[in-house]
Amino acid sequence: MDHAGQQALVALYPALAEGLRALPGGAAALRWMDVEPGTVLFDEQQPCMGLACVLGGGVRVIKRLPEARGGRKTPRQMHLYDVTPGESCAATLACLSGDHPYRLTGVANPGTRLALVPTPVFFALLDQSAAFRRFVFDSLATRLVDLLAVVEEVSVKRLDERLAAHLLGRGRVVEVTHQELADEIGSVREIVSRLLRSFAEQGWIAQQRQAIEILDARALRELAEGGQRPSSDATPRN
Repeated sequence: MDHAGQQALVALYPALAEGLRALPGGAAALRWMDVEPGTVLFDEQQPCMGLACVLGGGVRVIKRLPEARGGRKTPRQMHLYDVTPGESCAATLACLSGDHPYRLTGVANPGTRLALVPTPVFFALLDQSAAFRRFVFDSLATRLVDLLAVVEEVSVKRLDERLAAHLLGRGRVVEVTHQELADEIGSVREIVSRLLRSFAEQGWIAQQRQAIEILDARALRELAEGGQRPSSDATPRN
């Protein structure tokens, strides 16, 4: 038995811990996992093996979006949400409830520690624990609101607005690569690099090695809210 993991589970997932105590053999069925950063925890068309509870680190959930360019398919990703300690993954809950394979991909962040609730235990908890059922339904409702916000951002906001918004609120120096930014906003690295170069020409940012220094947060905020654009702007929507 993982005593540190048990303590974290009780603190972060009280409804689950309560249900497991009332379920014979429930707690003993959990699998404890320390995961290397970048590990693909689940991928599209894979079956779901159970509910992963995040005790440390987190899981980045993305949608792979192949883009046809010059007869080739250039892969890109859209960052949909992160699963942090105490939360559950909507993609996993949908996969379990609908008995269909994953349609998204989950990648481990640094320091990720998980407790895996096997599928039979998950359904036993749903049947027997009202508190666990509320946790599942609340998790789905919360994530649905988050996903609707992502859809609205992608469908309404221009790419330069989304990029400016993603740079704000992360400190004066944002440690991020162009590829990581592209993944976060559902674009490709070449377009993001061009936009960042335009931001730098305006004096809004300074580019460093694998980092971006914010020089004019006010200008970026105005752009993020639909205001002024770089003078050389010819920005696509996606």
